[in-house]
Amino acid sequence: MSNPPETSAELLERLQHQVALFARRAEQTRLGGVGRARNSMDRAAYLLLNRLDREGPMGVKALAEAMGIDSSTVTRQVAPLVDTGLVKRTSHPEDGRAVVLALSPRGRGRLEEVRDSRRRLMAEVTTGWTPAEREIFTELLVRFNSALSDWHAGAGQRDDAAPAEPPAGTDGAPGAAGNSGSQGDAQKA
Repeated sequence: MSNPPETSAELLERLQHQVALFARRAEQTRLGGVGRARNSMDRAAYLLLNRLDREGPMGVKALAEAMGIDSSTVTRQVAPLVDTGLVKRTSHPEDGRAVVLALSPRGRGRLEEVRDSRRRLMAEVTTGWTPAEREIFTELLVRFNSALSDWHAGAGQRDDAAPAEPPAGTDGAPGAAGNSGSQGDAQKA
């Protein structure tokens, strides 16, 4: 005999609890991966290096905007990366007075070590999952991160307490037409 369908409130309660557990477990492991590189790069450093690798050199202001954080936060987070040689400051190619941040060769190598370690961790954690299950989970996580990003950017600062409904013309499923949101941004982060 199957269980009766959950009410929306019950489902949202389970969701918020699972997100809280995920956040705690992610912090416990720092999703650092396996092997020699495990737990050796914090989240802020990883996200900054990843952004510079994917988008190339950029100024502090552009990097802050791309990541959705304050310029002072980027400046503070980049300082140890420069000090350790993972990021280099160079003159802007068009305006020599301006400074841009770029991933150094050492930073690129270190980032690849951490990415490899994290890929191995994801493979271990999802052992027994089918490729389709990994794909669905990834699509839903991208969509969830995009929704959180949009909410933090102001789209979710509504006064009403009712949950948002899926856009018209969609079934709410990953990849459904009209549900792309800011998935590209979530994948780059």
